[in-house]
Amino acid sequence: MLPSSEEYEISVEQLSELRDDPEAPSFRLIDCREDDEFSFCKIDGAELRPLSNFAEQATNFLLTDEETPMVVYCHHGMRSMQATLFLRNKGKKNVWSLAGGIDQWSEKIDESVPRY
Repeated sequence: MLPSSEEYEISVEQLSELRDDPEAPSFRLIDCREDDEFSFCKIDGAELRPLSNFAEQATNFLLTDEETPMVVYCHHGMRSMQATLFLRNKGKKNVWSLAGGIDQWSEKIDESVPRY
């Protein structure tokens, strides 16, 4: 299940369970790293929305999708928390930052994802 809207982070274990659960609600997985990082490695199914132009994209793309929950990730979780806070401040409540980012995902969930 997704965390409550009172929480700001989701663990890699929670995300893995969510992805594996056919009964889980649909959600969008947003990668807020930059193009070169995304080309090096990514979590399957992620959409690239770099933090460097996140506000512009959020206005045109992310904020128009009010209903679908989102999980945002980056390398270690700092940029994704910034993106999460930005979206929360714009009124989107169902958005969470992936704690530890893709680095923790690679270490604990999917070792085939390269670390850097």
